[in-house]
Amino acid sequence: MSLQGTNFDSKYKLVANNKLLSLQQPVVMGIINVSPHSFYDGGALVSEKQILEKAEKHRAEGAQILDIGAVSAKPYAPDVSEKEEWNVLFPVLKKIRKNFPELFISVDTFRSAVARQAANEGADIINDISGGTLDSKMFETVGRTGLPYVLMHIQGTPATMQQNPKYNQVVHDVFSFFTQQIALAKEQHIQQLIIDVGYGFGKTSAHNYQLLKHQSFFQSLDFPLLTGISRKSMVYQTLESTPANSLNGTTVLHTIALLNGTSILRAHDVKEAAEAIRLVNCYYSAR
Repeated sequence: MSLQGTNFDSKYKLVANNKLLSLQQPVVMGIINVSPHSFYDGGALVSEKQILEKAEKHRAEGAQILDIGAVSAKPYAPDVSEKEEWNVLFPVLKKIRKNFPELFISVDTFRSAVARQAANEGADIINDISGGTLDSKMFETVGRTGLPYVLMHIQGTPATMQQNPKYNQVVHDVFSFFTQQIALAKEQHIQQLIIDVGYGFGKTSAHNYQLLKHQSFFQSLDFPLLTGISRKSMVYQTLESTPANSLNGTTVLHTIALLNGTSILRAHDVKEAAEAIRLVNCYYSAR
């Protein structure tokens, strides 16, 4: 199937590597963390067999995107060099690309060199937690690939972001960031943007819930919204629990996010996220 000349104007589809993914209905992005330092499942996926089993489980449960990350962005996580990141990411990306050719594969990186190499190895989406702020070459690099790009908001860096984050008004401040970065991305010919407000990235719990409550405001940017809430501190700290025991809370917030315009749920637990989508779709179709 050749998709050359496909119209990118509609925000309800993604196109990459001769594949098309409709966003007319929300979809699930299944998380595959291969960093040993990730906050919830770091070190859980070590062998090739474990990684492929995780990817297959995500697919079977309804994921249409697999998001591979080789660097933890949790506060105070150890620094990982560009070379180390690629050495971990490359074999995983290669195996998953070979075994799951029909799925969209997203690579979670803030480094343009890693993004370029990932695109050359068949990645379909670049998921940048920094929204282009940590690598001045990122927009240019992604623009050349023609791939969809997740533009996420962060205040500071992963090392500093939770050191007393402050905003004048968090919703408007984050919105202003997006208007600025979207303009810069468009200058570098990035046509397919996905917006992620960056829950937990330089935000207090109060900031996170303000953004969630007003998430529909960001639909006016006219790009799909991605929500990354899965098992984060805004869930488990609020419930005085742990990441391991925060699936129910995650599903509640996923439902709220869907009602507020989310097109992509980035989730550790694909089955439950997919069920939330099915139920919300039924709610919207009721007469």
